[in-house]
Amino acid sequence: MQNDKPTVMVWLRNDLRVIDQKSLSLATQTGSKVVAYYSFDPRHYQITPWGFPKTAGFRAQFLIETVTALQRALLELNISLIVDTRPPEEGIPDWVSQLGISRIYYQNEWTQEEREVEERLVLTLGSGIEFSSHYDQFLFHPEDCPFEINALPEVFTLFRKQCEKYSKVRRLGPELSALPKENLLAQSFTVPTVRDLNLESVEPHPKTAFPFRGGSLQAMKRLDHYFWDTNKLSFYKQTRNGLLGVDYSSKLSAWLANGSISPRQIYWAIKTYEKEIKKNQSTYWLFFELIWRDYFKYIALKHQHAIFKLGGILNKQYTWNTSMEKVNSWIEGLSAEPFVNANMIELKKTGWMSNRGRQNVASYFAKDLLLDWRIGAAYFESQLIDYDVHSNYGNWMYVAGVGNDPRDRKFNVRLQAERYDEGGKFQRLWTQKTLFE
Repeated sequence: MQNDKPTVMVWLRNDLRVIDQKSLSLATQTGSKVVAYYSFDPRHYQITPWGFPKTAGFRAQFLIETVTALQRALLELNISLIVDTRPPEEGIPDWVSQLGISRIYYQNEWTQEEREVEERLVLTLGSGIEFSSHYDQFLFHPEDCPFEINALPEVFTLFRKQCEKYSKVRRLGPELSALPKENLLAQSFTVPTVRDLNLESVEPHPKTAFPFRGGSLQAMKRLDHYFWDTNKLSFYKQTRNGLLGVDYSSKLSAWLANGSISPRQIYWAIKTYEKEIKKNQSTYWLFFELIWRDYFKYIALKHQHAIFKLGGILNKQYTWNTSMEKVNSWIEGLSAEPFVNANMIELKKTGWMSNRGRQNVASYFAKDLLLDWRIGAAYFESQLIDYDVHSNYGNWMYVAGVGNDPRDRKFNVRLQAERYDEGGKFQRLWTQKTLFE
């Protein structure tokens, strides 16, 4: 690479897209040469103290597909994506030195591990490099939020009503123009396989409710199907608690989680749909769910590391146990509850579970088995294709009674099964035994 122009880097983490992408937008407007960087951080694929990988095969495969698609999309803009398998605080300084990089653009992350990586990187690079960070994963940008972060309400409804009244969702960022071809690095980079990450390979399960691949194009294909091809969005509120099939919910959460699509893209698509097709409770309810997603991000921003502590953000002292025998029976679908078992087997075999299933298996884990809820949260982190740190730990705290649920509810798993799996069809799909036998 010639050094006639300065070079800037876009460090990608959970913002794996080229549309409505702030870091890329800022970097490409500088007139500098631009490279992008992504690390398959080896620490993300190690075995946890509880015996399962921090990121297992299904989520890793979806991420690999996402990064592969992103690499192609960046290539069309004449931007090279450096794919690394070293921790970022080791890999980035090496590239900064090789390419004479002067500035690094990146999306803010605020949970513990991500912040520690960032702090180590800043320490390693010293004062010779400029950092430009910004918030880019919210629906309501922090600058537009009607609360100071430390005054954020602890009850979702207050947050929602104030945001709906006083905040606006920002317009999408400008479309990126291709840079000159000489911007590309001479070197090309290979995306690792699941095996390269020392994980077991996975195959899509024929019964999965999430038969989709990673990447922004696939996200838009799914959105187009759910919105425009089938008008399923018009029925979302009635079907969102479903358990069977591909279309009971939007399934956009997986692409949202790694930033293949932005919440703003979905919001403005909803607005277009309401204008051109129909506006009803269902179209509002998908927006409502995006606000929930935002809320858990703000809760993590406000409470920081407390979301990972046993007492949660309420610092409640319950008696928890850590019986790995009980944990493993829950994981393997061998508990006393067929409905829990069916959901856990679905998760193990597909990397997916419905929202209704997640609430029930988490409540059973924390409130019936009285197990340390953080182990359950870590297993979800390992398995779920759509794992998002803020939503995952926010929801687990909520269900465990150490988070944002003022009522501290416990799910009656049997009644839930009767209501949402009438006749036991879902249970029969994944197990030989149902509540009704």
